[in-house]
Order: sequence, then structure tokens, then C-alpha cells
Amino acid sequence: MAEPGRPKKRILVTGGSGLVGKAIKKLVTEGGAGRHEEEWIFLSSKEGDLTDAGQTKALFERFRPTHVIHLAAMVGGLFRNIKYNLDFWRNNVHINDNVLHTAYEFGVEKVVSCLSTCIFPDKTTYPIDETMIHSGPPHDSNFGYSYAKRMIDVQNRAYFAQHGCRFTAVIPTNVFGPHDNFNIEDGHVLPGLIHKAYLAKKNGTPLTVWGTGKPRRQFIYSLDLARLFLWVLREYDEVEPIILSVGEEDEVSIREAAECIVGAMDFKGELHFDTTKLDGQFKKTASNAKLKKYLPDFQFTPFHQAVKETCDWFSTNYDGARK
Repeated sequence: MAEPGRPKKRILVTGGSGLVGKAIKKLVTEGGAGRHEEEWIFLSSKEGDLTDAGQTKALFERFRPTHVIHLAAMVGGLFRNIKYNLDFWRNNVHINDNVLHTAYEFGVEKVVSCLSTCIFPDKTTYPIDETMIHSGPPHDSNFGYSYAKRMIDVQNRAYFAQHGCRFTAVIPTNVFGPHDNFNIEDGHVLPGLIHKAYLAKKNGTPLTVWGTGKPRRQFIYSLDLARLFLWVLREYDEVEPIILSVGEEDEVSIREAAECIVGAMDFKGELHFDTTKLDGQFKKTASNAKLKKYLPDFQFTPFHQAVKETCDWFSTNYDGARK
């Protein structure tokens, strides 16, 4: 029961200072998506170490959430994953177990965790869907992160089976937008390319893309994903996860993404592809049929518009951006 004078929902967002957390915060504080019965608390890693069970419990004691959006994770791009698979496994397993078990102990009504399409089997048929998460090993490059994220789905089903908890998860495709990590070595492909394009334009040098440019990805704008997170929190009642993605027809190659960035940045130099670098998975096409069944009229921001807004944000906020 809500305490007198307190909102009926106290929503704790772990990883609240990251890409998706910032997008949700923007929607509920500036975008008119907040509701008077909701109080939002956005946590950053500075407020507590979620790999530590004691610190996690102290945060729940302090904020007493009724709902949790669990975004916190150790994340990184292809090359960082290859180098630190064990660290990705251990840190994420600790974070996820601490958050979910503490949520159970504190009687949290609902937890929505964030997975990733990289958790799906490497050898599979396409498009992938929500039923295929555990049907084979993930890609070797990020098996530590992938298995740790898969375990959230296992835990959600176990907490429901044993305790009736309404814990669920979403599976977004490649997320990008303002407040991303634009680090060229450790970041994901799109923000890394945006940073490279910015520097190439500034220095008058060619823009070099790692790999052949042939792999294909579905990209989702962080503000679109934030809108869908609010829907999942408020309306989606399944324990089974749901893929949050643009349609299969909106998949783009890395080359097409790079060309879109070149246009958005008004970069006039040469575009090179360094084929000595690894490509990673060729594709991981996901079906958004389940999402479309629930929300047939949901409109995604066009890719070129979302890229332009992200490039503009990065150029304007270059000094303070994560890089």
C-alpha cells in the first residue's frame, strides 16, 4: 500500500545515466509522458555498486521502489567483448542476481529488464523471435555477456514459477541516440562511426570503417525504445520477453549506416573500409511480429532522421559526451 502523500508507483531505473535511461528520463520529465501517480528515480553507478549485494539492498532500502526498470550492465562493443568475456559474464551475473533477488525481497510489483539480440544463437534461422533465445550457443565473440543476459530470462521464469513475481524482459535491437557511448575502441558501431566522422571532418582525413561494411543490423532510436519501455512497464503483462525492434524491412548494412552518417555530418572526405578488421556476426535479423500484434500503429522515427538528431547532439555536446 502506498504511504500517505507518496505516489502509487515509485519507479527505480538502474543504469539511469546511460543511453536508454537518459531517453526515458527525457520522455517522463520533458516529453509529457510522465504520470502524476508515478515518481521516477534514475540511479547511476555513482550511487551504488550493483555487483555488491549489500549496496544493492541499501539502494532498495533507501528508495523503496514499487517498480524497477533494470538497465544497468557492463557493456561494450565487439572488440572489448572478445578481450573480456569472463568479466562480462561475472559482473553481469552479479548485477542481475542482486537486482532481481533484492526486488523479490522488497516486494517489488514489476521488474522490466533489458536484454539484447546478441544473446540469440549464432547458428539459427532468420528472423529470430522470442522463442529462440536458448536454442543454441551465442556467437563466440561475446559469449560471456550473452549467457549472463540469457540468465535473466531463466530467473524471470523461475521467480514467477516459485513466487508469482511479475518480472519480465525486453530485447531491443541495436540502440543508438543522444548520451550514447561514442568511444571509438569500446563503443558500439553507430556511435563509434559518428565519433570517427566528426574527427575525420575536423581533421580533413578519410573516414575509415572497420570491416567490410556488409553486416546488417536493425537500429532502434533510444527515444523510440524509451516510449516502448513505458508501454511495457504499464501495459505488458507477460513474463515471456518481447523483442523491441524496427521491422525486418528496416535492416541496414554497416555501409549504408556509414553513408547515412556521412550525409548527416556533411562529411565531404573519402570513405574507406578496413577489411583486415573483423566483421562480427553477419546479421541477427529479429522479428517484431509480437510487438506489432500488441501495438500495430506504433511509429518509429525514420533512421535518417534519428541519425541526424544523434549526430547534431554529439557535435553540440562533444566536450561532455562519453567518448
